[in-house]
Amino acid sequence: MEKWDLFDENRQPLNKVHYRGEEIAKGHYHVVVGIWTINSQNEILLTLRHPDKDFYPDCWENTGGCVRAGEASLQGAKRELFEETGIDVTEEEFILFKTERTEDTFSDTYIVRVDRSIEELVMQEGETVAAKWVTLEELDQMVDRGEVGLPIAEKFLALRDELKNYLEKTSIY
Repeated sequence: MEKWDLFDENRQPLNKVHYRGEEIAKGHYHVVVGIWTINSQNEILLTLRHPDKDFYPDCWENTGGCVRAGEASLQGAKRELFEETGIDVTEEEFILFKTERTEDTFSDTYIVRVDRSIEELVMQEGETVAAKWVTLEELDQMVDRGEVGLPIAEKFLALRDELKNYLEKTSIY
């Protein structure tokens, strides 16, 4: 069973672990990561959730997940990206884009720049079944059509303008 480290509201370790699936006590938090993988064409990598997933099956999403007990946020981001896509990059290649506290999580959003063809990616058994590169505008349309899992769509909409500004600033054209 997956274990997560718990933190207080100031992100100080409580030296306690939490088991996935159990209710998190009020005032306790765990760390989740989201990774927006962007190629040199400023396209965003999305993966399609497995049809047997309990939540949001057959929906598109960016890479992400919970940081396991004993891992730092960046280690969790690196692990999740590799597990879900087969993309292996160094921790130094990740850019911490945003951190926010929600009801029971600290959510760290990372950006990583990677050029890989879809054919090079390795989907995680039981998690991801397909992948594609999309433009920001295509992602907007997918969100409007309800093709992106609701929690991911909400996070995307909350940071969309910042992401657009980032893409414009870092464009190679």
